Amino acid sequence: MSSSTALSARGSKLAQLVIGLCWLAVLFDGLDMFIYGSVLPHLLETKTFGITPDKAGDLGSYATFGMLVGALTAGTIADRIGRKQLMIACVTLFSLASGICAISGSLTVFGLGRTLAGIGLGGLLPTAISMVSDYARGGRIAITIGVLMTAHHAGGILSAYVAKWLVDPYGWRSAFWVCVLPLLFVPVLLKLLPESLSFLVAKGRTEEATALADRYEVELPAVAAKKTTADRWDALLNLFRGGEWLQTLLYWLASFGGLLLVYGVATWLPTLMRTEGYELANALTFVVVFNIGGIVGMLVAGRSADRFGAPRIAAIWFALTAAGVYLLSVHMPMGVTTLVVFLTGVFLNSAQTMIYATVSIRSTPDNRATAVGWTSGMGRFGAVFGPWLGGQLLAAGNGDWGFTAFALAGVSSMVFIGIAALRSARQPQASNDQEKLVAAH
Repeated sequence: MSSSTALSARGSKLAQLVIGLCWLAVLFDGLDMFIYGSVLPHLLETKTFGITPDKAGDLGSYATFGMLVGALTAGTIADRIGRKQLMIACVTLFSLASGICAISGSLTVFGLGRTLAGIGLGGLLPTAISMVSDYARGGRIAITIGVLMTAHHAGGILSAYVAKWLVDPYGWRSAFWVCVLPLLFVPVLLKLLPESLSFLVAKGRTEEATALADRYEVELPAVAAKKTTADRWDALLNLFRGGEWLQTLLYWLASFGGLLLVYGVATWLPTLMRTEGYELANALTFVVVFNIGGIVGMLVAGRSADRFGAPRIAAIWFALTAAGVYLLSVHMPMGVTTLVVFLTGVFLNSAQTMIYATVSIRSTPDNRATAVGWTSGMGRFGAVFGPWLGGQLLAAGNGDWGFTAFALAGVSSMVFIGIAALRSARQPQASNDQEKLVAAH
């Protein structure tokens, strides 16, 4: 084996280690995110804590508001304490918060637990995306992010089975106790997850960076200038300088609609399918099918985005999502409905992820965490609005309009990301290297 081949193999081993550990962390993120929607039909039917559809929508929004806070602060905190430490803190927080939900004796305490869990969930995703982007092999950022996000939907599948197997015999609290178990993963992250090489070099921790690079025979990144508070604000302001302000705004608006869809459907899919006349067991099965579709979609969209461009794929995916979500408002034979749920899962979840991929690809390494974090954070306003909107429609007896409202959000995201794709295609490139990067994606 030549020395260059050996170096490539060792670099691949490091990338696989980072991606594997981040995948497991995001799996637990998905479990905690989807578990509320999976147990919600049971909570409503048993009127636990006197819960009603509008209160259930508020509870869903508490978690997504926490995710808004976590996502907005993730990039800045990661740039200060490191992505590894922030990931560990996020996993610890949402696991302990699930314990609060499990022992809660009132709607207020339960809501506090969901809000704290949301902060951890919101901080983890953009941090994990930035981490795997740092270690992704050249030209494979989008597919790497797609692989990472399959874990989120694997967590959604797990949440449906946890609800099906545990809630009836042991009660809804048992489902949230399962969500405490990721605490056992924290020591694994502490021991095995390497810190970002670019972060170590930027912080002057050259001995750690050199030891890690030597262990896996990878090159150290170039030394970057030390960031000050002004530099961190400058990273945010860079998103608006020149012609970037409009591109940034388009990504934020597309992310708003995308996350309204993702979290609105994640919270209300089982309940809305119940209002369409399906049995609870079938409604939970739809959660499994929906997330299997999400896994397939991540792999297909990631590979397609690496070839044709993430914004173009996102626009097409959002259009197909809108059609699929709208069809769910029509009561169809079980087999047809299952197929539509699967295809909707394929397109809905990966469309949003391709927005993150686009922002990550277009960003420089030292600005990536800020760009992805703020795009995710601005989109979280849609994530807060989606669960609330579903609850209000159900409370008003207009559950049939739930899927239609979510479909309209998909149409709006298609328009915004489509305009962003056209602007990006027409935008002159500043350097040959940048031209190659955009052309490759």
